[in-house]
Amino acid sequence: MESGAPVLGILLAAGSGSRYGGAKLLAALHDGAMIGERALANLTAGVDAVVAVVRPGDDALARSLARGGARVTVCASAADGMGESLAWGVRAAPVVKGWVVALADMPWIAGETIARVADALREGALLAAPSHRGVRGHPVAISARYFSDLCALSGDEGAKRVLAANAESLTLIDTDDPGVVRDVDLRSDL
Repeated sequence: MESGAPVLGILLAAGSGSRYGGAKLLAALHDGAMIGERALANLTAGVDAVVAVVRPGDDALARSLARGGARVTVCASAADGMGESLAWGVRAAPVVKGWVVALADMPWIAGETIARVADALREGALLAAPSHRGVRGHPVAISARYFSDLCALSGDEGAKRVLAANAESLTLIDTDDPGVVRDVDLRSDL
């Protein structure tokens, strides 16, 4: 892939939010912004474009993310897990330098942190992720070299298998951004 190829953000927004009680990504943060919208805005700040993956029937979220500038795609097999959604998102945009994979329930990651992860990919890293106090966080940048591996994902594993199989290629970026390890699973997480 040529060096001028775009770095695409993939916003994984296809979960059901069952532990939260449903519609988690449409819930408001303390400042009034919706969780999914804030995660999208932060991701958009560091990449060239964003594809948001949603589940069938989540029309309100799809509209919200489209208004925020994402190209929204509906993953018919989203109920089968995060791996399915990630593979779907990668197949939706295969001609890129790589992808920055972000979780839509992580609205506190600073745009600057995401930009640093994307820049590592632009500068030649095969895999990159932020680290906060020794803990690897999100989002994860993945080079187009792993296109076939990502397209083969299934179930709920996400990119863990790709990262584990290629651990020697992972560039960790130290950050003081606690948002890289903070997500929303329960209402009390807000």
